[in-house]
Amino acid sequence: MQAIVAHRYGDLRLEEIDEPGLEPGRVRVRVRAAAVNPLDYHELRGTPLVARPMLGLTRPKHARRGVDVAGVVEAVAPDVTEFAPGDEVFGSARGAFAEFVRPLATTIVPKPERLSFEESAAIPVAGITALQGLRDKGGVQAGQRVLVNGAAGGVGTFAVQIAVALGAEVTGVCSTRNVDLVRSLGAAHVVDYTQEDFARAGQRYDVVFNCVDARSLADLKRPLVPGGRLVLAAGTIRQMLTANTTRRFSRERVVAYLARITKDDLLALKELVDDGKVTPVIDRSYPLRETPDAIRYVEAGHARGKVVITL
Repeated sequence: MQAIVAHRYGDLRLEEIDEPGLEPGRVRVRVRAAAVNPLDYHELRGTPLVARPMLGLTRPKHARRGVDVAGVVEAVAPDVTEFAPGDEVFGSARGAFAEFVRPLATTIVPKPERLSFEESAAIPVAGITALQGLRDKGGVQAGQRVLVNGAAGGVGTFAVQIAVALGAEVTGVCSTRNVDLVRSLGAAHVVDYTQEDFARAGQRYDVVFNCVDARSLADLKRPLVPGGRLVLAAGTIRQMLTANTTRRFSRERVVAYLARITKDDLLALKELVDDGKVTPVIDRSYPLRETPDAIRYVEAGHARGKVVITL
């Protein structure tokens, strides 16, 4: 089968490799679509360097790239009973930029019927990052005011919709070209950062959900109400490492986190999609052979919503 692999840092190529076999607890899925995440270019570059012990000191520990996937079940291990050949699924599987993957049955769920494979593949990492950040780390409640910084990006487009679904009054921060998009996602207010600085506009929020690394912690905390929460889905390494220390000396709580893919949260997102409360935003799609171009595009930081790979 064809797959995107990286045997050395910075070297991404399409190769013919063996099809994955089946092990207990796993499912073989023919990939119909996969999505690009910042994780993909960080793993490709081996950055940040402090992550090299986990990623591989001199070369990647895992040659296959991609984690978000949607496709059709082709075979299941004998101990897997919840899926059968022909089922349409989405979820998480290492090596998603390939014709086949073999995820654990616990990391995939049925695909939402109203979504395409491309839209479904866009959900897992970005959707769960937004869900866990707002619901679990931010504790967002109905009636609260939430600001999403980076509202037009992969995580941000989910965050706006999920915050609205939780009953919050949402303000999205984005560039001029994305104002209409963010408003269409349900944001009650949109701040064009090229025209206005949300940190100094005088508005106050119960939760600031940050999806980009362009602002200081001081700027991000400034618009919080006393006792409010700053949730860092993204930020500089220094910000992420010092977040828990910072909150001990401040009235505001600062939380940095890494999302964890769970079956329960994939199902929670599927329910939001089925109820019409969340719809993935797709910027553009690329064929498998152009995956390196897709990763470079996302790394440049200008994608609106998600970028997907189609097979």
